[in-house]
Amino acid sequence: MPPQPLSHASAPVLEFEALRDLLRGYASSPLGQGRIAALAPSTDTGWIETQQQLTTEIHEFLRVGGRFDFAGLLDISKLVDKSRIAGAALETAEIRDVVLVMDRAAEWREIALSPPAAMRVEWSAVAALSAAIADLTEFLRAFRNKILPDGTLDDRASPELARIRREIEKQKRAIQESLRGYLRRLAEGGTVQDELVTIRGERFVIPVKIEQKRRVQGVVHGASSSGQTVFVEPLETIEQNNELVRLLDEEQAEIHRILLEMTRRISEHADTILAAVDTLAELELQFAKARFAEDYNCVAAGFGRAEARLILHHARHPLLERNLKTKGGRIVPTSIELEGERRELVITGPNTGGKTVALKTVGLLALMAQSGVPVPADRAELPVFDAVLADIGDYQSIEQNLSTFSAHVTNIDFISRTATPRSLVLLDELGAATDPEEGAALAVAIAEHFRRTGCMCVISTHHTSLKVYGANTPGVVNAAVGFDEATLQPTYELRIGVPGASAGINIAQRLGLNPAIIESARSRLGTQARDVGQFLDRLHAELRTVEGDRLRLQTRETELEREKTRLAAEGRKEQQAKVKEMEKKLESVLRDFEYHAREAVNAIQDRAAAQKVSKDAERRIAKLRREFREQFDSTVVAHSTGADRGDPHAQPQVVKHVSEGDTVKLKSVGRPGVVTRRVDDNHFEVEIGAMKMKIARDDIAEVVIRTGDSPVKAARARGISVSLEQEDASVPSEINVIGRTVDEATTEVEKFVDRAFLAGLSRVRVVHGSGMGILRKALRQYLQKHPHVAAVSEPPQNEGGGGATVVELRV
Repeated sequence: MPPQPLSHASAPVLEFEALRDLLRGYASSPLGQGRIAALAPSTDTGWIETQQQLTTEIHEFLRVGGRFDFAGLLDISKLVDKSRIAGAALETAEIRDVVLVMDRAAEWREIALSPPAAMRVEWSAVAALSAAIADLTEFLRAFRNKILPDGTLDDRASPELARIRREIEKQKRAIQESLRGYLRRLAEGGTVQDELVTIRGERFVIPVKIEQKRRVQGVVHGASSSGQTVFVEPLETIEQNNELVRLLDEEQAEIHRILLEMTRRISEHADTILAAVDTLAELELQFAKARFAEDYNCVAAGFGRAEARLILHHARHPLLERNLKTKGGRIVPTSIELEGERRELVITGPNTGGKTVALKTVGLLALMAQSGVPVPADRAELPVFDAVLADIGDYQSIEQNLSTFSAHVTNIDFISRTATPRSLVLLDELGAATDPEEGAALAVAIAEHFRRTGCMCVISTHHTSLKVYGANTPGVVNAAVGFDEATLQPTYELRIGVPGASAGINIAQRLGLNPAIIESARSRLGTQARDVGQFLDRLHAELRTVEGDRLRLQTRETELEREKTRLAAEGRKEQQAKVKEMEKKLESVLRDFEYHAREAVNAIQDRAAAQKVSKDAERRIAKLRREFREQFDSTVVAHSTGADRGDPHAQPQVVKHVSEGDTVKLKSVGRPGVVTRRVDDNHFEVEIGAMKMKIARDDIAEVVIRTGDSPVKAARARGISVSLEQEDASVPSEINVIGRTVDEATTEVEKFVDRAFLAGLSRVRVVHGSGMGILRKALRQYLQKHPHVAAVSEPPQNEGGGGATVVELRV
């Protein structure tokens, strides 16, 4: 339960319990569902913000592919309490449930200590929450391999249990062999029903026909359902059966001793276990809130500390949205702003226009926000209310002899005595269910009372008096729900700043009511009411015109922005093409110069002179690079400002005539190669030894041998040959290291990742098993630091879950 709970007596009216039911659908275990059932709003801002941060971090964990399975987790608190009773022994299945929850807690602890590297939010709130889970390695080791999945003790539970069970099996075989021999002897005389050994009351017996019972000496242990067969324990196996029963009693005594020991161990770690259980329950609550937030496009509400502000942009009622989704409908969002002196909102308009939905949306979202649950809206900023008080719906009560009006008055009286400046008050159809004139006066008086109280207040009404009150009173804002007079259907849009028209007579006229009745009704309207109605009709008509103009302007603005973006993109693309062309030109000129410099150095025989020329060439190359870079940078700047001053004379030397079969010398490698194919006018395929490569024309320094030259000359020109070893293309995308030590597995995975990276694989899978998680943790820590690895994640349950790791490789 949260600290400082909010007074939310109106929660049933605002359907907060239905919201909790919706959230419970996102929890898969009784543990999490129980925590959601206890969820309640709070007035503690620190607790609310911590809840929001936890949900944000879990939402990010899910976004990057994080997974954790809560299915099957039970609330084991009562079992832990039972373990503390002196002399109590938990059943094997109960101990198994405790171990299962603790094993899952240990698994989450490993995740919390090493969250996914791809997360974009700080893992602080979840880390602090998860710190309550202690290291359970030693505790779990005491139970490892001792309880079978069916809830029985394994032979390895203790050496003594294993010995006793071996003796039991040995004794059973001895009894069965003795009885089979006895059966064969009896079968010769037709005494037994068949050669079958069975068990009655933990004693081995044989079936005997009822008429042959006296021929078999022994103890009868019952008869068949037909009464034609009795089950007899022969005298010669009585002692053997007695020994078997003694061994079985001994087995039960040893099992009880083991269960007592296991129960004692659970009792010793009771506080640690309960802390882990509480953490898992809280975590599943956060997972449920995060999944709900994803499905309903929710945001975390902000809580202003300086001044009270109620701001909801495109807010939606989650229960209404769920119902409309199932029917293929679309919800119309609501936007409300109350801040500063503006603290009271009066909503008017026709019936079924959405007034009540607006009130319920504000109230439910306030309760959700103060429960730490993200709210379905684009933006939400709320005060921390000390109470959410609502008068919504029909409160007629026959049992209490209260009419609808009386029930409303009683409820509003309670709200008026409870509300403070930090409360939220929601009043639906204020002043209804009584005489219109008196109801209007009462409604204005009630609205004025809550305005003076200073609380946030949202009121819905049909009374014209309240519309006038909202227009003339500081701090009060009018709002109208939309209505399409052409179709006679509500639009459910909430317009802030203008009162709404009830449009009852207009609707009746469009529905075809007798014109005489319509005219009589209009004549009976008071002058003020008629003038107000006509004014509101004109106002809403003008608003529709303005809204149409606004939408047209918005469309035009969007088109202009799109055209501006397109032109900017085309300009950037043209500039990038010119920059790329100049970079290519610069590289070609430098490569040409470096080639000629190397050739000049190679032509000098004197070593000292060669070194001098080489150093001089290096200085010239460095100077030339600087000069070209400065010229290149200035050219790029000039292009960006519209003054393109590129140097047209800086052109590399280009060999014009190149044919297939020619031996050419390349600037890039300084070696000769044979042209094997012309790709296009400026690109060729060249063979250098066993290596083939594609080159540009400006990489050719000269043609050493033309096609048709002598073979001897060609052989000299080709120089050394180069060979490349091809990488094996049949590299698997998965490796299994189950059963390996950490060092062995790490070595194998290292080689596997290197081969996969060289083979160009983008995604591989490492299968290491679940176990105690040591191998999994070690491998994931190693892979996260590997230079070829881009990301490490856990696959879904149907692809291995915690027993495998998916590795994304850099490309």
